[in-house]
Amino acid sequence: MTGMAHQVDPVTGLISGARQLSSPHCDERPTGTRIDLLVIHGISLPPGEFGGAWIEHLFLGTLSPDAHPYFASVQGLRVSAHLLIRRDGELVQFVPFQRRAWHAGVSVYQGREACNDFSIGIELEGCEDVTYTRAQYAELAAVARATMTAYPGVTPARIVGHSDIAPGRKTDPGPAFDWAHFRARLA
Repeated sequence: MTGMAHQVDPVTGLISGARQLSSPHCDERPTGTRIDLLVIHGISLPPGEFGGAWIEHLFLGTLSPDAHPYFASVQGLRVSAHLLIRRDGELVQFVPFQRRAWHAGVSVYQGREACNDFSIGIELEGCEDVTYTRAQYAELAAVARATMTAYPGVTPARIVGHSDIAPGRKTDPGPAFDWAHFRARLA
């Protein structure tokens, strides 16, 4: 069920209602780091195509470069996100929240570099020029509320796009992401 109420377990860093897959592409956050940023991304594999297990394979490090011509260009890429929200609203967790997922890359927020250290990364299955689904907005709002409850440093003002922390390098979630609609759903 999409848009359901979620809870984050403070001990395990797992969110209720998510299918759990364990990505090797993560590590420990720096000691004493406070989680206070949520970063929204957009991803499709191959680009512009939805469905299938390709995103999961990328985050798990098992994406075969022979499965599609595009995959050779991302071979060996070591990336992950804490969560993926599929087009139908399914929630998949790859990295517990207390660990550092490798989603932001070279990034800066309000003068603070290395956003992976203090952020939670959420990937939406989609493209920058294709409207995200109602189910995704409902699930993203529910996840954001649970995240803000578990980590009070994350506020609506501290929910940003990948493009906001890596301008000129990244453009996701892109113009198809309706920030006004999303923020209204948080209320």
